[in-house]
Amino acid sequence: MTSTKSNSKGVAVVTGSAQGIGRSIAIRLAGDGYDIVINDLESKKDNLEEVKNEITANFPERRVLTVFGDVSIEEDVKGLIKSAVKEFGSLNVFVANAGICKPKSLIETSSDDFESVLAVNVKGTFYSYKYAAQQMIAQGEGGRIVGASSLAGKKGLASASAYCASKFAVRGLTQCAAIELGRNGITVNAYAPGAIQTPMLAGLVESADYDEFKRSSSVGDLGTTQDVSSLVSFLVTPEARFITGQTISVDGGVFFD
Repeated sequence: MTSTKSNSKGVAVVTGSAQGIGRSIAIRLAGDGYDIVINDLESKKDNLEEVKNEITANFPERRVLTVFGDVSIEEDVKGLIKSAVKEFGSLNVFVANAGICKPKSLIETSSDDFESVLAVNVKGTFYSYKYAAQQMIAQGEGGRIVGASSLAGKKGLASASAYCASKFAVRGLTQCAAIELGRNGITVNAYAPGAIQTPMLAGLVESADYDEFKRSSSVGDLGTTQDVSSLVSFLVTPEARFITGQTISVDGGVFFD
């Protein structure tokens, strides 16, 4: 993987980077030496501005581009990659982090609920993998693609049928993409977080019995967004070239493959 700037490792795009895990990944990759394209819905404009300001304040040599868009809309994903390449000249890392969850029991989940979750979490990941791969293949320099699965993509959970279905699907997409893209020097992996201290976790558990989450993990604690971004930081390195098609648990030892 090459760069358009001598002091940059390359260009990394992170979707859903206005908060939580995506925000942490964007900041970590900037610290690792990547120029960053941050992306989220336009309604998250203020949050994205905060992420951009944090990156430029801590890593003034890094360039940051903000692109608004909805990953469930194919043209938005194509436009995101086009904007990244137009601004920075290449695409080396794509992190398909954007996702939503609508916690309801199976019998209370409507068709609209189910379709909206799959639109963002599955179609959004599919579009991200597809168009990132097209650009990386065209460049001929390999690349790194990383997706967002979940503990809910390895183990069914109550009140999360749509979310679980979507995150199991990400694992399948990741495996298929890894097989197809490996000969192009592109690895495709996903992370599978457990209970991570994020706004989504707070939304999932209105009564937020965090002690129960802690008891269920082997290490007796909740995860942080940095626990996930540290894994992504490694997966995008040249040293991780022989790791592909994997969905790696980051859950404190709740689920064992």
